Amino acid sequence: MKLKRLIAAAALFAGSTATNAETYAIQAGRLIVDASQPARGPSTVIVENGRIARIEPGATAPAGAAVIDMTTKTVMPGLIDVHVHLTQNSGEPWYQALTPKYSEPYAAATGIKNALITARAGFTTLRDLGGPTLASLAMRDAIRDGSFPGPRILVAGTPLSMIGGHADVTVGLSPEIGAALNAANLNTGVCTGPDECAKAVHRLAAQGVDVIKFMATGGVLDPGAMGLEQHFTDAEMRSICDTAHQMHLKCAAHAHGAKGIMAAVRAGVDSIEHGTFADDADIKEMKARGTYFSATLMAFTGLQMYMGKGLYTANSEIKARQTLDQWGKALGRAYRAGVKIALGTDAAVYPHGRNAEEIGLMVSKAGMTPRDALVAATKGGADLLGLSSETGTLDPGKSADLIAVDGDPLTDPAAVTHVGYVMVEGKPIPMGR
Repeated sequence: MKLKRLIAAAALFAGSTATNAETYAIQAGRLIVDASQPARGPSTVIVENGRIARIEPGATAPAGAAVIDMTTKTVMPGLIDVHVHLTQNSGEPWYQALTPKYSEPYAAATGIKNALITARAGFTTLRDLGGPTLASLAMRDAIRDGSFPGPRILVAGTPLSMIGGHADVTVGLSPEIGAALNAANLNTGVCTGPDECAKAVHRLAAQGVDVIKFMATGGVLDPGAMGLEQHFTDAEMRSICDTAHQMHLKCAAHAHGAKGIMAAVRAGVDSIEHGTFADDADIKEMKARGTYFSATLMAFTGLQMYMGKGLYTANSEIKARQTLDQWGKALGRAYRAGVKIALGTDAAVYPHGRNAEEIGLMVSKAGMTPRDALVAATKGGADLLGLSSETGTLDPGKSADLIAVDGDPLTDPAAVTHVGYVMVEGKPIPMGR
């Protein structure tokens, strides 16, 4: 039934691609052009050829325009999530990716499904920070080329890991199975030493990824017992970051422990993901270097949902309890220090489609104002991803990435969880479930 609905949505979307050249008049009761600025009253966003042509006061309707009546809602820039895992689902055991169900073709189909779910939740741009490389690329390209409806997607493909680290797929398996996976070249993210790590970055870049992700520290959900502190050496991290930047790619570091965070920041990473145990020294260094912080607070919601249900190993349960004790604390310190912040959620640790709840957690757990949390969810993500000239605000000339929500998200973070309309690059997203 889900597949039938997806096919039906794709057919509807395909039928609407010819409207790229249409003029749309999106009539808003309240309009947020830039989350850092005051909202406007009744306004109309005119979209031509997939881009914002102009904004007119009041509810207007140019001749020949397709009118979208959102006069009871707030129209605003589409949300941006810089940390998702679309090719995976929540609530599945850690070894699920090794079963036939998770072949690369199946993972690509899963990603397309979850991308549409996330677009319907108001997210017009996503950065997928870890999934099978070929599946991730196929998902990105199929949506980009108009075969399926969905958001703009940037992908990392396979994350880089030290041997035995957070993305080493042999961890927790028997030596025989691990050896077979390595022999079949199915553990491509593992690298040792600066030269080997540089080669791994080159391989990913050659395949066409948009960003490099590496595991600077241990992780919660892998079954290993190596803890949450630094994994790659300082020299390996510098090699990864330098090589990525030479290839005109940004890099993101999964990092929980304070020493691993510091090493990644000093290596030149563009964003720290999670940052759970970031201390004052880490935050000072991030501020000085302009490093972005994506705290993925929704991941903790996922941990609470599934702990004690047999999905996690004993090691993961221990690590989960350690991180839950720090929920939102590091982000609060970073916010007060003026560190750059972008919204990221770690979707797949919790069910896809709940991404917008991150904004409420940024307010309740880290003490951010609703406005600043909304800035992080729009302009912050656009800046981190190098897309500020394309999206993040509704300024004329930019891509028509916009949503309509109930209420005022500048004062009420829950408003973004009530989405009534989504447009990505001038294409309406089918909202039927």
